[in-house]
Amino acid sequence: MAVLQIGQRVDGYLVQSLIKANLYTETYRVEDSSHQPFFMKVYIMKQVPQKLVNPTTGVVLEIEYSQKIKSRNVVSLVSFGTIEAEQSLCQYYTTTYFTGELLAEKIYREQRLSEAEAVEIFVGILEGLQSMHQQGLYHNDITPRNIMLSATAGSAEIIDLGHTSPKCSGSAPFDTSDLEVFYSANETFAGIYDERSDIFAATAVFYTMLTGRVPWRVFFGDGANFVRRAMLVKAERKQEPINFNSLNIDERLKVILAKGLALNFAERYHSVEQLLLDLDYKSFVGEAQSEEAQPSKSESKPSAPTKSDKSSSNSYTPQKEDGYSQNDPNRVNFEIKTGGGNGFKDIAGMAELKSYLEQRVLFVLRNKEKAEQYRVTIPNGMLLYGPPGCGKTFISEKFAEESQFNFVLVKSSDLASSFVHGGQEKIGKLFKVAEAHAPIVICFDEFDALVPDRSSRAAEYSSGEVNEFLTQLNNCSKRGIFVIGTTNRPDKIDPAVLRTGRMDKQVYVPLPDLEARREMFKIHLADRPCSDDIDAQRLAELTEGFIASDIAYVVNDAAMVSAYTDRLICQQTLESTISSTHPSLRPDAMKVYEQIRQKMEGIERSNMAKPKIGYRV
Repeated sequence: MAVLQIGQRVDGYLVQSLIKANLYTETYRVEDSSHQPFFMKVYIMKQVPQKLVNPTTGVVLEIEYSQKIKSRNVVSLVSFGTIEAEQSLCQYYTTTYFTGELLAEKIYREQRLSEAEAVEIFVGILEGLQSMHQQGLYHNDITPRNIMLSATAGSAEIIDLGHTSPKCSGSAPFDTSDLEVFYSANETFAGIYDERSDIFAATAVFYTMLTGRVPWRVFFGDGANFVRRAMLVKAERKQEPINFNSLNIDERLKVILAKGLALNFAERYHSVEQLLLDLDYKSFVGEAQSEEAQPSKSESKPSAPTKSDKSSSNSYTPQKEDGYSQNDPNRVNFEIKTGGGNGFKDIAGMAELKSYLEQRVLFVLRNKEKAEQYRVTIPNGMLLYGPPGCGKTFISEKFAEESQFNFVLVKSSDLASSFVHGGQEKIGKLFKVAEAHAPIVICFDEFDALVPDRSSRAAEYSSGEVNEFLTQLNNCSKRGIFVIGTTNRPDKIDPAVLRTGRMDKQVYVPLPDLEARREMFKIHLADRPCSDDIDAQRLAELTEGFIASDIAYVVNDAAMVSAYTDRLICQQTLESTISSTHPSLRPDAMKVYEQIRQKMEGIERSNMAKPKIGYRV
């Protein structure tokens, strides 16, 4: 029976769900008063082995060690304390909540990582170990399952400090039965754990990233204990040494693997600093980026695709023939996606919205001759507005695929310039290059930041940029350009941008309806290890008010918990995650967006009145 109950408060934290448990610890997901999630590890003291407790202070050693480690590459302790639960004295500590994926999941999905990506992750692991070693502590359990590719830290993050200890020789002060022997150095089987054994484990993980397999693979029989597994792995290593020269990788990496995985610890790297010096991360990644950026001799300027072209993405920097040089500080760089894709088929639900776009926009763009026959004005662009996280930018890309136009996504930072009126110049160049790649859809993300209302004080320095946008938007359809602006705050856009002949259509993108949420769950759960009991319809019913990003978060969080406990993703885990996840948009925020919607529909031209577009709720 769990010592903490769902909904119980522990020193300011609200218990959300039990993640995993063993004989003497339980790990929970909790949240603080601001709904920020954390992990809470609880030790049931009467069951904790004495060797895991500091005899002087009476504090669990893992908690004491966690207080000493300060590194962006090691899971961070947030708080700790003592509680009474189920008539038992317990110690606990909380850590930052992992947001990302386990390295084991990434390797399983991709098999092999690129050299540059593997090196970057390897450096993150080494820097985390370096900070631990500086405190006289050793992790002793570096494996792909204990490395989080963390969205919060922005790099590899070492997790699970359950086997952390000072240097030891002869007898490990922790339970070794659950250690992964494939990543354990030979000397650890004799109870020797230090800096070099951590280096061996980290290098073994690096080998797995580069090759998609563990350094020495042995198949154990059922019921093989730690001693038996260790004996078999040692025998395999002795009989089948790795031929590093046979690996299809950079020569420098072969040298590092050979020295980091040396079975004789005296021949291995003695310190992380020594390994990092040999790795020379900055120059290695710099060379890799340089090679990727080097164009081939046959590379030429991309052109507009035909219907038969396959989808591709071209990183395009305008050339001299576009009117300015490569050294121009105001040149524009962006990705052009050409042709292909599934179009509206990739959009879950939203039947009414797709029907509206098909009838009112796409039909005219595809049938210009008929539009001319009926003297229908070809639209220049449309504004997609509504709450954040509802897929406005994604819809824009799928709109381009459906129309078989090229597509370019532009963010406000792409048009920023340190020069006076430099942004204005960039806007003009962007439209000039887009015209050379017509037919094309230009999607401006966060459009309100690019064309703010010039009457506001905040926009007094951007009036030149807004004027340039107005000029370029005028009848841009005649140049084969269709503009889509996406925004959460259309009320902050300059009114002149929204008049007829510029952004002709204004479409509200609301929260996902039941059908959309059901399809989103199916999409996000596809290609993941799931049990047979998952009911997408039930999950959709439980997530009313959730936006697309909320649903993606629920699935990813449930997948992470399942991976952490080595189980299939099941209905219960998903429902538990849903119950502990708050929708990003609260009711008071939705009232604001509904007011904005009413205001925008009041602005809509009377001769172009349109029905409300969105999900049926």
